[in-house]
Amino acid sequence: MTERHQPLPRERFPLFRTLHTRWMDNDLYGHVNNVVHYSLFDTAVNGYLIEAGALDIHHGAVIGLVVQTQCHYFESIAFPQVVHAGLRVAHLGRSSVRYELGLFADEAPMAAAVGQFTHVYVDRATRRPVPLPPPLLAALQPLQHAP
Repeated sequence: MTERHQPLPRERFPLFRTLHTRWMDNDLYGHVNNVVHYSLFDTAVNGYLIEAGALDIHHGAVIGLVVQTQCHYFESIAFPQVVHAGLRVAHLGRSSVRYELGLFADEAPMAAAVGQFTHVYVDRATRRPVPLPPPLLAALQPLQHAP
């Protein structure tokens, strides 16, 4: 039997990033197209890591490559709604991190979409996995404390 996924409440996420929908995000059906959700995940995670000093996208020796994503949709989001992206670390490995994200439209108490996003951290030049660097581990610690 297939597991039925459920929307998650805001309390599940220890940190939020505010993102804004754009006019071009809406599709012909009048809501944010499903592919935009993945862009919001990417923006939330990488924006947080850059601001926390854990990721230097231009000169860092270590970069995160996305190896897996998924999303479960529960409610529509549409421009001009504001999206609050909840972040938490679902799993921390030696060289990888699996994030769990909830996208909340405006002040909704339950996520309109819930996804996972996995980064494997690699040497920029060789593209071989490396252990998670200390600044990244420090930035991830606050994302690990959620019910």
